[in-house]
Amino acid sequence: MSAQPPVPYTASRRTELDTLRVCVVLGLVLFHSALVFSPDDDFYVKNARTTDVVTVLAGFGVVWAMPMLFLVAGLGSRHSIRRRGPARFTRERLLRLGVPLLFGTLVLCPLPQWLRLRAADAGYDEPYWRFWPRFLTVRPDPADFPFVLDGEHFETGHLWFVVLLLTFSLLLAPVAAPLAARSGRWASVVERRPALLLLPAPPLAAIDAFLGMEEGFAGWNRWAYLVFFLAGYTLADDPRVRSALRRLAVPVGVCGLVLFAGTAPGFLGLDEPFTEASPFAWATRALFGAAGWCWVLALLGLLDRPRAVRPPSRALVYLGVAALPVYVLHQPVVVAVAYGVVGLPGPIAVKYALIVAGSLVAILVVYELLVRRTRPTRFLLGMRAAAPRPGSSP
Repeated sequence: MSAQPPVPYTASRRTELDTLRVCVVLGLVLFHSALVFSPDDDFYVKNARTTDVVTVLAGFGVVWAMPMLFLVAGLGSRHSIRRRGPARFTRERLLRLGVPLLFGTLVLCPLPQWLRLRAADAGYDEPYWRFWPRFLTVRPDPADFPFVLDGEHFETGHLWFVVLLLTFSLLLAPVAAPLAARSGRWASVVERRPALLLLPAPPLAAIDAFLGMEEGFAGWNRWAYLVFFLAGYTLADDPRVRSALRRLAVPVGVCGLVLFAGTAPGFLGLDEPFTEASPFAWATRALFGAAGWCWVLALLGLLDRPRAVRPPSRALVYLGVAALPVYVLHQPVVVAVAYGVVGLPGPIAVKYALIVAGSLVAILVVYELLVRRTRPTRFLLGMRAAAPRPGSSP
């Protein structure tokens, strides 16, 4: 068996993007563990006691975390297409995202659904080997594109991120060249007028407001993520844009906080804030969409500080390579650990700590011992033999 080769450091590598990506992926373990105790979310396994604190704290994560992953993925696509060209980029995306999507859907996603049934009904005794073919009983559902299969128990679960990222990548390939050609002109305009970086906020506000927010996709409408992805591809790595982001970071961050605070009355007072068709609901969702763009801009600008060139830590290199496998593995592990913990006596804080700690240990052990050490398992989980480029996506 051979271990995954380490990622060599290059002077151009943007370690702050690696840090953000790793923080988001590991943060999803904390986030999904918290949903066990949320009164509002239909998570697979629920604790008997819940708390509204989870709902409030979760809002601070969903407003920026997954949008940031898509933006960084768009930036990584720019590097990849520049190296490979659109045709080879398409093939690489189909292998690196399509293979773990297929593997995860067939092997990992049935487990949380089976545990959901067991947790909801103490008398449910169907063995897993009988449930598995029922999970895979599907029918076409093109109206829910790009999630084109549906079934009574079937789902892609947390792999919705991989589905959308693969879809966006395939949509990008045919138009990558003209977008790249125009990006320099856009960067020149932004350099003169940094406030133009706020232009994606209105489209994001409109998408969330009028198409609705989707709980299954971390609170955002699926097509809002396409805006973040394309923004990463066209602008995020241009030095002129980065300079403008650094100048705007603080005021845009304050604006994002104000906009996010403005969503509180709607999210706390409306019965169905994600989907309700009313002026109040539209305004709430619009504020959320605009706030998310501001938060992402502010984080990019605040973390992109001029500093002496130095290599990333060994921990960051290790976790950066592990980001996609950890993402694919994390939710089934969290659900399995939570299934064993919620029946124990004890306060919510203790149970939450047990689920988080147990999940992180289990994920990293599986990754270290069963994934990264052989070529077939690395292939199945989307790992590549060569080092990822600066800012590349998980």
